[in-house]
Amino acid sequence: MTENHTLTVRDNRTGEEYELPITDGTIRAGDLGKIGKTEDEPGLAVYDPGFTNTASTRSSVTFIDGDKGILEYRGYPIEQLAEKSTFLEVAYLLIHGELPTKEQHDQWVHEITFHTFVHENVKSLMQGFRYDAHPMGMLLSSVGALSTFYPEARNISDPTVRHEQVVRMIAKMPTLGAWSFRHAQGKPYVYPDNDLSYTENFLSMLFKMSEPKYDPDPRLAKALDVLLILHADHEQNCSTNAVRSVGSSQVDPYSAVSAGIAALYGPLHGGANEAVLKMLKRIGSKENIPAFIEGVKNGDEKLMGFGHRVYKNYDPRATIIKKACDDVFEVTGVNPLLEIAQELEKIALEDEYFVKRKLYPNVDFYSGLIYEALQFPPEMFTVLFAIGRTPGWLAQWSELVDDKEQKIARPKQIYTGDRRLEFVPAAERWANES
Repeated sequence: MTENHTLTVRDNRTGEEYELPITDGTIRAGDLGKIGKTEDEPGLAVYDPGFTNTASTRSSVTFIDGDKGILEYRGYPIEQLAEKSTFLEVAYLLIHGELPTKEQHDQWVHEITFHTFVHENVKSLMQGFRYDAHPMGMLLSSVGALSTFYPEARNISDPTVRHEQVVRMIAKMPTLGAWSFRHAQGKPYVYPDNDLSYTENFLSMLFKMSEPKYDPDPRLAKALDVLLILHADHEQNCSTNAVRSVGSSQVDPYSAVSAGIAALYGPLHGGANEAVLKMLKRIGSKENIPAFIEGVKNGDEKLMGFGHRVYKNYDPRATIIKKACDDVFEVTGVNPLLEIAQELEKIALEDEYFVKRKLYPNVDFYSGLIYEALQFPPEMFTVLFAIGRTPGWLAQWSELVDDKEQKIARPKQIYTGDRRLEFVPAAERWANES
């Protein structure tokens, strides 16, 4: 190993120096743990709340370059996949690591299409929720419950069994999501229609009423397909980390994915596009934007949908969603909030305050406008996110299962509490209280 592939660390407490190997721009925490380690003292550890600069895994699923605004699934640019591919083809790519042949694609679509139905007991489970139950809570519970319907899923070392669960979950997520939507409206659940494509079937289960056959507008189906592609994976985000962390215990994939849904449920992860809509409605009109911008600069307002933990450039997904808006609004009519959003983006991108801070629109800035135009209530936004993210979660979980380096997740901690306190029995502690 050459000298420029190591890191020399001097421990000023002891004067000792250590040569730590550098691989793929990282040093191993275990190597760092050797520094200063004695029989009485542990070695050094890294304190990194939120894992802002700690790699927990090696992965070949998704590549992101936040500074350059690049997002790739298995090496393919997101722009090309959104324009030329379909969600199910992208799902195959994420799960299997390569694009399918014609025969593989047809078999994949066939398998998923004919696994969209769920056991009637799942329907009974969902009907047991309160009328005002949040759709994400229903989705979280029903996905976790699937582990009881497929107990063989615990045999995660069998590739055939793993494949069956992957197909089932991708197939059933739209059914569960649509039923949670119908439940909140007090409408009867709609069963899958296997004559329709993946996204057409989802729209049917969402919006079909008394008509014998639901005929979705192809422009809406395509726009929804693109949105699912954009959400399919995004590296080691909060929900993916949850799937991997829970999955590291070698639990079944339904339980691991339900952990991802729970993480996505949180407003800091899955609820940002709803926050954008609330912001745009509060602004009210283009005339109020300058005052709002000043409020952001003064710390009185928050600019939602701008900036990203990873991207320090224009989120490539936001560019694609802007184009998808045109197709949706051609069918539904233009959302009046779009004009405010476009003007707000124009002003922010030209303002030195935001440019200096590298605050650019992210995927949430426009996605909420499309979802609202498609007549989804805000509480359904994260459900749509979860349906799109399912192939990514499963790809990451599958990678975890096959990774020989992976161990059960068990982060270190820095203990800050009391030590060696003397316990006094309750009778003595309480004797002087009266």
